[in-house]
Amino acid sequence: MPLSLADDEVFALLLVLARVGSALVLLPGIGEPYVFARLKLLLALGLSAVLVGPLGPALPAMPAAPLALGALIAGEVLIGLFIGAAARSVFAALHVAGAAIAFQSGLAAAAIFDPNEATQGTIPGNFLSMTGLVLLFVTDAHHLLLQALAASYQGLPAGSALPVGDMAALLTRLLGDAFAIGVRIAAPLIGVGLLLSLTLGVLNRLMPAFQVIFVALPLQLLVALGTVGLTFAGGLLVVFELLETGLAALPLGI
Repeated sequence: MPLSLADDEVFALLLVLARVGSALVLLPGIGEPYVFARLKLLLALGLSAVLVGPLGPALPAMPAAPLALGALIAGEVLIGLFIGAAARSVFAALHVAGAAIAFQSGLAAAAIFDPNEATQGTIPGNFLSMTGLVLLFVTDAHHLLLQALAASYQGLPAGSALPVGDMAALLTRLLGDAFAIGVRIAAPLIGVGLLLSLTLGVLNRLMPAFQVIFVALPLQLLVALGTVGLTFAGGLLVVFELLETGLAALPLGI
């Protein structure tokens, strides 16, 4: 029996929802564990309803074979997860920087609950990640995420063959760049901390009776807070530049 016009429209909406909904699960700021699932679902339905109009003629028809239908939906879900993972991998730089800062400042033992990862995290990592999410919405950078999601249909049309190799290469490159940027954010503190440790070590050799540990801990923490306060703004700028570069490569998956 041929499909009616209403069936075609519903299928097109659900096909777009498969990509949009799976992407929203991982997108920074939207796919966080503390965001209500119903709110994510309503946002995904709203975005899908907006996109299905312009994309309607380019969307494939509903396959008659169940296996072909399952493969089509699975491909859309995979593309959505890829887009969300690519955007979230950029913010991994903040967690890397936070972990390095925590170990260098002596705050590694002060683990607290990380709402972004729903697990234990460090204080500097939580501070940097939450600051990054606040700036994501304050600067309207979340619009770039949604624009990249809509533009993905140009380079990755629904029903087309997935460039798995290019997708894996992009994720690998973004993760590598995120790790490098995380180290760059923490590099000033690492350098200052190394110099402070050398100075305290020499002082301990010159004055063996002096209790260096009681001076080192508060001084190390004070230097860490001061260094982070002076340098973390530039580090966040580099993170957002990486986010913009990664989103620009998403439509083509390269």
